[in-house]
Formats: sequence, C-alpha cells, structure tokens
Amino acid sequence: MISPTDPACRMQHEFLSEHFINRELSWLEFNSRVLEEAQDPGNPLLERVKYLSICSSNLDEFFMVRVAGLREQGFGDGAPQDYAPDGLRPVQQLARISGRVRQQVEEQYRCWNELLLPELEEERIRFVSYGQLNHRQRAEVDQFFEERAYPILTPMAIDPSHPSPGYHNRGLYIAANLRQEGGLGPKRLFAVVQLPQILPRLVQVSETEPYTFIFLEEILSSRMTDLFGGFEILCHTTFRITRDNDLELMEQESDDMLRLIEERLKARQRAGAVRLEVSAGADPEMVTRIVEDEKLQVSYRVGDETYSEIYTLPGPLDFTALMALHKLPGKDHLRDVPFSPQPPRGGRMRRGPGIFDAIAQRDILLHHPYDSFAPVTDFIHQAAEDPHVLAIKQTLYRTGGDSPIIKALMRAAENGKHVTALVELKARFDEAVNVSWARQLERAGVHVVFGFLDLKTHCKLSLVVRQEGDVVRRYVHLSTGNYNATTALAYTDLGLFTTDWDIAEDASALFNLLTGYSQGQQWRKLIVAPIDLHRRTVELIEEQAELARAGKPSWIFAKCNSLVDHRVIEALYRASQAGVPIELVIRGICCLRPGIPGISETIRVRSIVDRFLEHSRIYIFSPGDESQVFLSSADWMPRNFFRRVESMFPVEAPELRDRILKEIVPAYLCDNVRARLLRSDGSYERATPEPGQPPFRCQEALLQTRFSDNGFSELVPESLRDFLPMVSEAEDESEPAP
Repeated sequence: MISPTDPACRMQHEFLSEHFINRELSWLEFNSRVLEEAQDPGNPLLERVKYLSICSSNLDEFFMVRVAGLREQGFGDGAPQDYAPDGLRPVQQLARISGRVRQQVEEQYRCWNELLLPELEEERIRFVSYGQLNHRQRAEVDQFFEERAYPILTPMAIDPSHPSPGYHNRGLYIAANLRQEGGLGPKRLFAVVQLPQILPRLVQVSETEPYTFIFLEEILSSRMTDLFGGFEILCHTTFRITRDNDLELMEQESDDMLRLIEERLKARQRAGAVRLEVSAGADPEMVTRIVEDEKLQVSYRVGDETYSEIYTLPGPLDFTALMALHKLPGKDHLRDVPFSPQPPRGGRMRRGPGIFDAIAQRDILLHHPYDSFAPVTDFIHQAAEDPHVLAIKQTLYRTGGDSPIIKALMRAAENGKHVTALVELKARFDEAVNVSWARQLERAGVHVVFGFLDLKTHCKLSLVVRQEGDVVRRYVHLSTGNYNATTALAYTDLGLFTTDWDIAEDASALFNLLTGYSQGQQWRKLIVAPIDLHRRTVELIEEQAELARAGKPSWIFAKCNSLVDHRVIEALYRASQAGVPIELVIRGICCLRPGIPGISETIRVRSIVDRFLEHSRIYIFSPGDESQVFLSSADWMPRNFFRRVESMFPVEAPELRDRILKEIVPAYLCDNVRARLLRSDGSYERATPEPGQPPFRCQEALLQTRFSDNGFSELVPESLRDFLPMVSEAEDESEPAP
C-alpha cells in the first residue's frame, strides 16, 4: 500500500495540474450551493433561514479545519498530508480562499438584509434594535437584563494587571474603549464582555404574534454603562474569533487515549486563531489590538491576490443562532411538510424475536430517511433483551446526545451479555460527546475500545451473535451512515441487514482487527480500508476500462460526498478515454473536471443539495444485469483510503439490487430541480427539465413513491437506459391479473 504522502505517489501522476479542481475551492462552491437554497424563494421561508444558518456553520468548520491546516503549512512548519494535484501552494490557496469567502459572506448578508428580513417581517417575525423598542418592550428587555443577564455577565478589563482572557473559539464578545475622569484604574481602558452561551442569542420580546426578537448583543451594548460603572463608553463593537480546532494525535504518544483526548479538548479553546469577524464600523484601533494579541494576518500579498484573516460584517455575527427560528410554533406553513418514515419493505420486521426471523429469511435494505431507522434501534434493543443472544459488537462514530443504541448496549451488558463497543474518540466535533459515552459504557460493564491512535474507525458495523438450537448464527448490520436516530431523519443513508455467512465471517474478522490487531484475514466479501479499499476501487474502475477497450458494455456510477483522491480521478480519466460512460453524483468536493476533450468527455458530475443531506455512498460497476453494486462508509478521498478504517460491502440479493438500480439510482440521475451540473471550469449550473420533460425532484419523489417493479426507470433518459436493468416490454404491456 502506497501512502498518499509517499514520493512514489507523486511519480504516478500522469495528468496536468489544470485537469484538477482545487479541493478547498471546490468545497466553497458546495457551500455556495447551500447558500443558493437560502436565496431560493421556492423554498419555505424558515427552511431558507435554516440554510443560511447551515452555510455559516459550514464556514466555521472550514476555517477550524481546512484553513487552519493550510495556515500551518503556509506560515508554520506543518507538512501537507495529501498530494495536491492542482499544483496550488498553501499560501496561494489561502489567498484564493480569502477572496472567495469574502464574496460568499457578502452574499450571505445580502440574503439576510435584503431577502429574508423583509419576508420575515411580512410573516410577522420582526427583528428590532434597542432604540426601536416601545415603552413596554423596553421594560421587558431591561427586566431580562437585570434578572437573567447581569448576574451572569463578567466585564473584563485588559491591562498589565488584567491580562487578555483568551477568547474562546467561536465565542461572541463585545469590546469597548472606556474613559473616566477619576476613580480606580486607568483613565483609558480597553475591556470586553463575553456573551454567555447559557443565555438565548435571540431574545423574544413578544410572547405572542407578531414574534419580535432582539439580538442579545443589542441588549448588552445598550447597558454597557451598567457593566463598567463610572466609565464613559467611547466606542464598542462585537467580535468573534475562530480557532484551529483539529485534533492531531498521530505524532502523540499516550498509554490512555481517553485521557489524551480529554487533554486536547481542554487545549482546543486556546488554539491559534485563524479568523477574526468584527462588526462593520468598528474602531480601527480596537481591531488592531485584537489582531496583534491573536497574531492574525492583516494583509499578506500573494501575487495579485491578498490574504487577510479579518472579516468585517454588515450585520449580526454568527448566523448559526438563526437555527432557533426554525422551530417557531404556529409557523408550519413556513417549513417543509412533515413526513413519516416508512417501515421496511419485503416483510415486516416486528419488534421482539421476530426481527431476527425476518433477517434470517432474507437480506433487508433500509433507505433512510424514507425508511424508518426504528428497525436498527429495535435490532440492538431486542439483542439486549433476547436470552438467546450471546454477544453484541458495535462501532460507534457519531451517536448523538441521547442515543438509544448506546442505552441498549449498556442494558445488554447489565443482562450479562458479552458486549464490545468501539467508540471513535476522534470523531471531529463529537469528541466530547463520545468521551462521555465511553465513560458511561465502561461503568455499565461494556468492553470499550478506541481503535487505533493513527486511524479513525469510520466503518458502520453491528454484529449480533445468537444461539439458535445447535447453531450459532450471526446477524450483521452494515451502513453508509452513523448509528444516530436524529440524523437518520435528516441524512440520506443506506443500511443492510444480512446473515450471509461470508459477510458475517468478514464482520467478525474486522472486529478482531479493531480490538486485537488480528490480521491476515482472507476477506470474502468486505473490502476494507486501509488494507485494500483503494487498490480494489482502482481495479474496479480499470476493469470497466478494459471492457470498453474490448468493445464490451461498460459503466460506472458513483455517489458519494467527496471525490478528491487523484489516483482514483486518474483511473476515471483513463476509463473515460477508453469510452466508459461515467455518472457521478458528488454532493460536496469534486476535484475531477468533467467534459475535458480527450480526457473526461464521457464523465458527467452532478451535485444534489436539498431537504436531506445526501450522505449515502453507492458504487456500481458494469451496466444492466451484470452490475456489481456496492455500498460503503467511505468517500473517494485519501483520508478514507489511508487514514480510516472503512468498509465497502456488496448488495447481492436480486430484489435489493433492483431497488438500487431501478429506483434509487434513476431518481438521482433524473433530478432536474435540485441537481447542479459541474462544468469543466469548476462552476455549477442548475439542471433544468428538457423540452417536454416534467420537473423531477428526487428526494420528493422518493418520499412519495413506494417502490414498484420498474421504480423510476421509465423516467431515465434514452442515453442511460442501456446501463440500468429495465422491465421487459412483455412485462410492461401485460394485463394486470384479475
């Protein structure tokens, strides 16, 4: 296996840098697609507010992880983890990121100020400043300040005897320049006050319609003289610091990973700053003081571009707070229509021991959120209570704050079953939650392991061992997504229940690898990273290229979150040059350029951003009835291939393959409402219906349609019909049975 940082990896590079899109700029284009949903008047108003909040949250994570890493490479001694085939140096990327983010932030505030605020006003949802409050409202706000805010707030002077408090990552602060004629302390003073997260950011002034809100910083700014008694407030501003928030553990040594993670979580709040957001009109002297304290880059010239870490914003900082509006009571008409996930198809999975009978009879495919996540939680709950179950083994990556899966595992241990849970402590931004769960699982008697220090365990796998008479049977659940009942309502994912002996053997071997470093397994059906997933992926692509060169039917379909690995991209380019038709559905980052003459003419790339986050990974090789269908926890990225434990697993049951090939894949290929098509220059354009073609929105269709023998195949364009198994003409024309 070649590491992505190995010089040999670079020697294999056979295409030019202009054939690749920069990873970071591609991610920013994805965030622009999220922002487009906030700007789209066709979406319900509070859904648009939600998209604006998500766009802001996405940018926070981008700066904390991606910009932080580039900054360390460009200005520090950090080494790049992955080869960048587009050829841009870290400082060049930072400069281009800075310019593109400024455009995006400008669009964000235009969306808020010019689109959303007026429309919210029309729906009797108002935002006011302190000066706009009437007498009654001001009395309410003053009471809120005196009774709820003032006892919590801590005004902090900053001078030689009061050092800088060390601003928290993503914490919101008000800074002020103060002056006094007499009294204790200096005549001039720089001071700050943090907005406590325990207080609501959006303070509701009116309890009934019309809803009236005021931002917390507006209230505190109006009462600064109460916080700094005896001082005149010369000027004040709101600001926010974003810090490097990536846990790097590969070079660390520790005999206790749990303690190591806890130590790093404490240090995270004081990591290096990577961005300063400040309100427009802030006093330059005040801004300079914060910049110098945090050692931020003000203006770094890179060719014709400038990199700066200071962002001046014409409105409230941190739009993530707007997510609270999405739950306003009495505003159902401003949200998406609620839906109810359906029970699984092909046989009911009743609660109780019958759930094992159903899985033993046939493989079961679940497509969340269209199919209920309840069978997954019921599977673990029943295993915990069933006297015939001997053992449960489970991987846990992102489980959420109130996890029924984890509670069931603890119950199973209390019932005397052998329970093993691999808790991934390095799941980014979920580390604290996972540390807490790990402690609780250990106290309940679960055997808890944490995988590898230098690899994240990202595969989604559950194994139940059950005594059935003289036979011990293994029940396996594999998934593209997390064991998280909350995100299962918002993310699209696919899960497979099976008792297939080969998959069960592989699942046991994978757990043995994770818990005891057991190696040498001859894998039967699972394809595992970092062992051989990358090699097999490239081989599967090359097999299609060989078929095309031999004049035989070939086809590749891939749906994943990100396509970054340059050797996979090069394999796709070679397959395209051989004539293989390639359809890619890439939600986020895509470093491949489609439609380049002589390079990628047969490749089409689309991204779908809609109500549910597209999270499932589907990989299909060969057309029609010859298709090899795989599901996976892994994207096509170097980190998934080389720095994570991942699995790719086949779907072999004919009825389940048909569901994927006739319903799910055609739905994504037919979307002409929420799909965007990637151009070779790296920009995206919305797909639109062809003349005479009706609008088709895949997520809406999957919500409304129960799978039939033909699924959505009849909607597939003629150019794609050779690649998907279709219902025969005889079946199409047959009369229904009386």
